[in-house]
Amino acid sequence: MPAIKKFQVTFDCAEPERLARFWCEVLGYVVPPPPEGFATWDDFKQSQPPEQRDSWFACVDPSGVGPRLYFQRVPEGKAAKNRVHLDVRVGTGLVGKERLAALEAECARLVPLGAVHVQTLYDGTDSCIPMQDIEGNEFCID
Repeated sequence: MPAIKKFQVTFDCAEPERLARFWCEVLGYVVPPPPEGFATWDDFKQSQPPEQRDSWFACVDPSGVGPRLYFQRVPEGKAAKNRVHLDVRVGTGLVGKERLAALEAECARLVPLGAVHVQTLYDGTDSCIPMQDIEGNEFCID
């Protein structure tokens, strides 16, 4: 059996650092230290040619369990629904109204950060809240 490989999730976006910091808040991720030889990320950015500044940013799970998230600037805007999206799992193990309450509480926490509440799906037992991040990428609170 082949070894499990580490992976990162890459977002094409307009503002990499802004979107990365949004997802840090959503997931409890952190910005890693700047590259070796630089005291701050601003120092690193200033060392780059102007056309490369702010072209990417990343964030990581501080526990080392979750994948690295990488954000890269692209010239085109979002044109269609995501084919892949993140599910932010806050209701694991909960059912019914208790699950719905946990999902709604997370939704209420994320909206002031710039997330958009698309709809609440609830059938009396199961629930899910589709949302959009600050650049319109779909994700679900599950």
